[in-house]
Amino acid sequence: MDRVNEFLIFIDGYLGSAFWFPTLLLATGIFFTLYLKFPQIRYFRHAIAVTQGKFDKEGARGETSHFQALATALSGTVGTGNIGGVALALHLGGPAALFWMWMTAFFGMTSKFVEVTLSHKYRSVTADGTVAGGPMYYMEKGLKLKWLAVLFAIATVLSSFGTGNLPQINNIAAGLESTFNIDPLITAIFMSVLLALVIIGGITRIAKFAAAVVPSMALLYLIGALAVIIPHAGNILPSFAAIFSDAFTGSAATGGFLGATFAYAFSRGVNRGLYSNEAGQGSAPIAHASARTEESADEGMVSILEPFIDTIVICTITGLVILSSGVWAEKLENEFQRADLSFVSGVYVEGNEAHQREIFAYLNNGDSSVASFDGSLQLINGRLQNEADLTVINSRSFAENVLFSRDGEPITGELAVSDGRLDDLSVVVTGESLVHSVPLTTEAFTRGLFGNYGQYIVSIGLMLFAFSTAIAWSYYGDRAMTYLLGPKSVMPYRVVYVCGFFYAALADTTIIWNVSLITIVLMTAPNLIGILLMRKEMKSTVKEYWEKTDHGRHKA
Repeated sequence: MDRVNEFLIFIDGYLGSAFWFPTLLLATGIFFTLYLKFPQIRYFRHAIAVTQGKFDKEGARGETSHFQALATALSGTVGTGNIGGVALALHLGGPAALFWMWMTAFFGMTSKFVEVTLSHKYRSVTADGTVAGGPMYYMEKGLKLKWLAVLFAIATVLSSFGTGNLPQINNIAAGLESTFNIDPLITAIFMSVLLALVIIGGITRIAKFAAAVVPSMALLYLIGALAVIIPHAGNILPSFAAIFSDAFTGSAATGGFLGATFAYAFSRGVNRGLYSNEAGQGSAPIAHASARTEESADEGMVSILEPFIDTIVICTITGLVILSSGVWAEKLENEFQRADLSFVSGVYVEGNEAHQREIFAYLNNGDSSVASFDGSLQLINGRLQNEADLTVINSRSFAENVLFSRDGEPITGELAVSDGRLDDLSVVVTGESLVHSVPLTTEAFTRGLFGNYGQYIVSIGLMLFAFSTAIAWSYYGDRAMTYLLGPKSVMPYRVVYVCGFFYAALADTTIIWNVSLITIVLMTAPNLIGILLMRKEMKSTVKEYWEKTDHGRHKA
């Protein structure tokens, strides 16, 4: 699995982590924001009115209301990205990463408006009578690029697993195990059966489920977050100051955090922002295509609200909980995951700034003299005896009080290490280090008015957020399969989707996240290129709609 993880990181280095991808994503949003004259600001109030049904017309084609379509799309975006993804971004890029998540969301509001409008405009009615839409339809019918449409549809199927399936159940299982000590296998069985029962009903059942669950889970999460933010109110302004002051310089080392460069904070913030709100990815247009309206721009307006709710509201709340509580730079007792654990040759001291810089460069594949350790660990009662030969690094921090065990018993003897990794996969390593993803958010929620009970809010919120995301993405995948192979391919896809959901509950968290980074890019890049090519049609579509509705003042 170490080799698999290294391969995924290598591939991601040319995709999501490469400078071209976050630059393309932001540049597309900025271009359309200027080209359409800031629609995310000018049309915001109108978007709310459309969502409320004030512009609905009798007999319009579709299967869901505007609110249900928005709730379904939000259920696909409000998931582990809001709980674990924000924590991972802050862990990697420091406070500055949150600034770039905001930028992704603000300009992403326009990207979402464009992709939803164009996809809704070219939606189709399938052989089984259901409505199907998404970027593959505007690519084929609008751009006349069938090959690009097929590429996008294939990427959507892959991303339905990499984005909507695997990370969701993996984080649910991890959260329930750490909070309620529920065996991941039990979680896998129960949640997989529940998933199957919901998705078999198609978009109608999915939309009703989303409309009922999304508002409730958002309220629960907000209450828990405020219970942490209020007691740490004195840290709110310093947190905002760090977010803005570090945005173009990177974040300095503090506590156990080794620091982050501007490029790293930018890359991680934009990437995690995309994972959170999916603006530009092309997923939400598939849900919005089911909305009952004949005006494509109508539904495009509704989608403007998504990145605002998802990232600017919910992700900011998560970020403030983590930053104001201070846990993001604090070392905590935890079980080290193999993908986060490494051994380097020589003794490096955390208090030495030169050593910090060397380890930081090593972790980021920069110019560093640090070498991976090859040799044996000498252990007595689980404790390292040859500390003069090596340094233990976990979750991008200097590990402390490290204990090695097997089957619950401390190890005495030798353990082989090759290229900085343990050879024996049965060894469990625990100690103090930084933590990331869901465990970081969970710890932050215990630092408030609810004390340790705060972790239950994270676990319940995570379960609802992540499960609703998995449900929405099953619909995205089955619409892509319908486009590729027809309605008969949907049921086999759903079976495989549920099986993948079951398996991912037991897999390595870090590897799951790295899979998601790659599949996101494979889906997003073709969509961004497609909407840029259709910029003129988008502009004329919005102009016609705005004239029809007399600038949003009455029904068309």
